[in-house]
Amino acid sequence: MLKSQAFFIKSPHAMKHSIEETGPKAEYHALMQAGELKPDTDQARAVASLERLHHELIDYAGVGGQRGGFSFRNGWLTGLLRRLGSDKPVPKGIYFYGGVGRGKSMLMDLFFSVIPLASKRRVHFHEFMLDVHARLKEAHDLAAQKRSQQGGRASDADPIPVIARQIVCEATLLCFDELQVTDIGDAMVLTRLFKELFELGIIVVATSNRPPDDLYQHGLNRQRFLPFIENIKERLEIISLEGPIDYRYHRLKGAETYYFPINEETTAQLSATFFRLTDRRVEDRAKVPSETLTVQGRTLFVPKAARGVAVFSFKRLCANPLGPADYLAIARTYHTVIMVAIPQFSQENSDQAKRFITFIDALYEHGVKFLCSAAASPQALYTGGEIGFEFERTISRLMEMQSEDYLTRGHGRIVGD
Repeated sequence: MLKSQAFFIKSPHAMKHSIEETGPKAEYHALMQAGELKPDTDQARAVASLERLHHELIDYAGVGGQRGGFSFRNGWLTGLLRRLGSDKPVPKGIYFYGGVGRGKSMLMDLFFSVIPLASKRRVHFHEFMLDVHARLKEAHDLAAQKRSQQGGRASDADPIPVIARQIVCEATLLCFDELQVTDIGDAMVLTRLFKELFELGIIVVATSNRPPDDLYQHGLNRQRFLPFIENIKERLEIISLEGPIDYRYHRLKGAETYYFPINEETTAQLSATFFRLTDRRVEDRAKVPSETLTVQGRTLFVPKAARGVAVFSFKRLCANPLGPADYLAIARTYHTVIMVAIPQFSQENSDQAKRFITFIDALYEHGVKFLCSAAASPQALYTGGEIGFEFERTISRLMEMQSEDYLTRGHGRIVGD
């Protein structure tokens, strides 16, 4: 066993050389040399911080992702040992904030892809909170069941510490995309949950459109949320990304967003735009991953998703019995949505037209960029029926969603916010 372990352990000099060759800094410079990125002072400063965290995390985890004979996956034990003074300090995480298209998610994904840890999780913040609330419901249901079995004598133990231990056992590095808080239920949970998570040694890298002090800015009982903000400012390095280049808009600039009619040419153009938005090669088409979202206990399949861009067929989203909760989950999770093969609407497919109206409303309200292929222009998309008045608003929004003002609007920014 010892001989086998020694075979895989590199010398400190060789490991340092390997880390420098594969770290965020090297990866970022490779993108610069390939012409994918342009010089950006804010991004260069952010990459330096990611490089710092990269080295500290590897040192914190130890050789092979272990410390003191315990798997680094047992993050709660790592945190406990640290609090007892027998472990190294937990590295300080990073919180990126700034306007739309400044490279926040790109840099976080770059960091996540090169950090050599098995115990890591990259998730949209909204999806993370859905998971937390599902765990809370499960804990409350279990407590109610125990009360019933014990004649109402069982006490309701606080589930938050238990959930925190579960999360840290699953991943010691959490990368959150688009951290934003608009719901009072989320706000009340976050303060207590992250107090536990940070004490257990969690490391967080997060992106947001807002600085920490602006989170949940006008929310109910905001004073109870302020400890969460203080925890973020204490445990994470706060970095502003407000460079001169809107990279997301730069990739969309000059490209059509609404393609019609549906044919091989428009399908190819839409596909090429997807690969440009996600920095992927067309030749790697088969390697584009799928994802799933959990919506009210159900699984919503996303056929293709990369770098915050999701692709759906019209049939999958509007010919099936989905509703507002599904469309809101998509709007909160992805900054860009591509829909393929929207038909013309008439009295015969009015149910699909109603779902399409709801879908577009959800995207519009959350500033989601929308690209599509359709059977006709927006003005000719609806050919008649009982919902003509409602569809007029959809036509107007489809037109506005092609404008420069809309395309430069931040994701998640609710209208009037």
